[in-house]
Amino acid sequence: MKIFMPKDRIFYTLFEEVSAAVVDMSKLLKQLVHEPNAEEREKILSQIEDLEHKNDELTHRIFTELSRNFITPFDREDIHYLASSLDDIADYIFASAKKIIFYKVDPMENNFKKMAELIMQGSENVQNAISELRNMKNMRKITDALVRINSIENQADDEFDTAILHLFATETDAKEVIKKREIFTVMEIATDKCEDAANVIESIIVKYA
Repeated sequence: MKIFMPKDRIFYTLFEEVSAAVVDMSKLLKQLVHEPNAEEREKILSQIEDLEHKNDELTHRIFTELSRNFITPFDREDIHYLASSLDDIADYIFASAKKIIFYKVDPMENNFKKMAELIMQGSENVQNAISELRNMKNMRKITDALVRINSIENQADDEFDTAILHLFATETDAKEVIKKREIFTVMEIATDKCEDAANVIESIIVKYA
């Protein structure tokens, strides 16, 4: 199999760069929901947006390389799905941060902090799995990361339910209920997208490990 792999292994490098950018975005989102100052939160949003643009450029490069290279390290469909899944994680992280700022929501409550923490953990485990795709020697590290991503997604589902129950029980302003519920929904989808990426990675290792 290695005989047929591209010599420059450009796809591995690009995926590693994308996953690193996603992790940086998730760390900034966590920083944002812990930041009490509204002006500082806007600065953090700007940093997240810059990384989102960087991620878009890297994703475009993956698709460009896919059109140029006849031989790829694994299935073209898997390359496309993995790139799309990573791009989705970045998009939903950015959307979460943007909605917090645009809706002028105070994100300091625990439910926002817990969701941001789970998004960061999911992103980090996606990065851990992708970092091992280049050689596929440490299969245990990949499978452990995939199991953790699945567990994190389940925790996020539970946290979402808890957050919504708490919201309806404590928030008396209907507008705030609508805004916060939308933000929680977007944050939960970000963890779903981590699981989507994990499913693609699992498909790749089943085929080629």
